[in-house]
Amino acid sequence: MDASTRASESTSNGGTVHVVGSLVFTAFLFAWTFFYAIFFVIACCFLPFPRRFVLARFWGVALLTVLKWTCRLDYVIEGRENLPPGNHIALWKHSSSWETIAMAVVFPRQVWVLKRELLWIPVVGWGIRQLHAIAIDRKSGRSAVSQVVEQGRQRLGEGDWVMIFPEGTRMAPGQTRKYGVSGALLAREAGHVIVPVAHNAGRYWPRRRLFKKSGRIRVVIGPPIDPKGADPREVNERAQAWIESTLRSLDSESAQTST
Repeated sequence: MDASTRASESTSNGGTVHVVGSLVFTAFLFAWTFFYAIFFVIACCFLPFPRRFVLARFWGVALLTVLKWTCRLDYVIEGRENLPPGNHIALWKHSSSWETIAMAVVFPRQVWVLKRELLWIPVVGWGIRQLHAIAIDRKSGRSAVSQVVEQGRQRLGEGDWVMIFPEGTRMAPGQTRKYGVSGALLAREAGHVIVPVAHNAGRYWPRRRLFKKSGRIRVVIGPPIDPKGADPREVNERAQAWIESTLRSLDSESAQTST
């Protein structure tokens, strides 16, 4: 057997492993989330919110651990020193399903701004309600922004971080759209800072794709942006500029490593 034949078989075997691993992980993701949600909803009847989040974090840790085992997809966190004391608003790049799991592991106790349709999922939606999520109708425009500001101030007052995807939907790698202003407006009204978060998860777990690539996702926590005395649109633009430029840097470094 010549070298080219062995290389071809190795590539084929590697592809099969990735396919099987992705299928196993996907099956685990749905089964684990559904059955854990049943336990979670029952447990929430006896637990205050801070302890509920401990259970939510365990859900995320378990998924990321199985993802590493089945798909050989790990992650690394950079910029932890940029996390300010207290609780604030984090703006996350949204390019994959990965970050919807990882944020519960990466950041302290938190609530999420999400589309209200997620509350309609049987059992799972009940669990999301127990985590004090801010569920909005994305089509309601100004009303949705007001809801984020009003409920976000309450959650911040309770000591929670507020996690926001400012693009509102998952974007393919290299793409972006105008960031929603609700996070910046909430920061100004509540007197908290914005913490931008960039990551390249979309390169490894593409949106609307079943199969994952092996590798290491890089999550970069940026320096806080103080909204005091600034227009929310300016704050938003600064956050977007940092996130998108950091992503370009990550892509550039990945390209250099692979060559």
